[in-house]
Amino acid sequence: MARSSTRPTSRDVAQAAGVSQAAVSLVLGDKWRGRVSETTAERVREAARDLGYRPNLAARNLRLGHTRTVLLVVPALTTEFFAGVYTGAARVAADHGFGVVLYPSPEGIGPARDPFASAQAALDGVIASSMAADALSAIRGDQLPLVMLDSDPSGSLGAATVNLDITDGVRQVAAHLLELGHRRFLHLAADVPSWTFEVRARELAAQLAAVPGTSVRTAHAPISIDGALTAAEAALAAPGPRPTALVCDDDKLAAGAYKAVRRLGLRVPDDISVTGLDDLALATALDPELTTVRLDAELFGERGMQALLAVLEGRTPQAGDIPVELVVRGSTAPPSAS
Repeated sequence: MARSSTRPTSRDVAQAAGVSQAAVSLVLGDKWRGRVSETTAERVREAARDLGYRPNLAARNLRLGHTRTVLLVVPALTTEFFAGVYTGAARVAADHGFGVVLYPSPEGIGPARDPFASAQAALDGVIASSMAADALSAIRGDQLPLVMLDSDPSGSLGAATVNLDITDGVRQVAAHLLELGHRRFLHLAADVPSWTFEVRARELAAQLAAVPGTSVRTAHAPISIDGALTAAEAALAAPGPRPTALVCDDDKLAAGAYKAVRRLGLRVPDDISVTGLDDLALATALDPELTTVRLDAELFGERGMQALLAVLEGRTPQAGDIPVELVVRGSTAPPSAS
């Protein structure tokens, strides 16, 4: 059947399904249960799909006083991790008739310009990474329903907090390296004032302190390959016994560490083992492939959006951190005898 060039209306859907416009409104507004039959509801949904009908959310939202728009505030998009967070959040949002606006905070931290004339007027809620938390006051996002990602639950600005189990991820890295026999460690730490990186440093120190004969030095680096190269090269060339394991807060830092190791005439993992955290595409592009902790960015985004929906509806969000998994590849091995 040839379709009209004009946008289909609810009246068209009603006519195609053989029902009233009121029934179409109930079904597409997900308020049909107990009012129309399952068979009728499916017939309406099928007619809407066939016609390519989309409800006029703008008109409906003006009536409801909501925009059904959520702001996702993340650090500058320097890795695909936050793209994955957006993908997961947007998928859940779309299932509930919401849109997600992605707003990178400049340089990852610090104040940000208000992306709207008035955030409160234009948005129903905000999901924000703790790495971009300083942007919230500038956009007045802390005065809206707010879910924090990667944030200290005890001091969160938000009505809910969603976290990956970073503590367990670091625990898995430490256990793996200790089991291989490593005792001299270098922690290449992200030079970003954020709770998630404080957790990594604290947990690594605690795990290593529990094993006699271990030592750990820390070098701070910006989250960039060049920054990591400079910091790791200086730390590895410093006087004293060379570390046999280099624990990086992020896969991008690990890539810089690889370059530093090679610049010093050393090899991964023969002379020094290297670990990352994220499991970005970069991890398998490196040679040897990187041992790292896999974080499910899309699930993280999904859980963030589900938590915000719960807050908006007055429900209690799902509890519990999202599990993470150590992926062992070729960058780790027992320390050499030297």
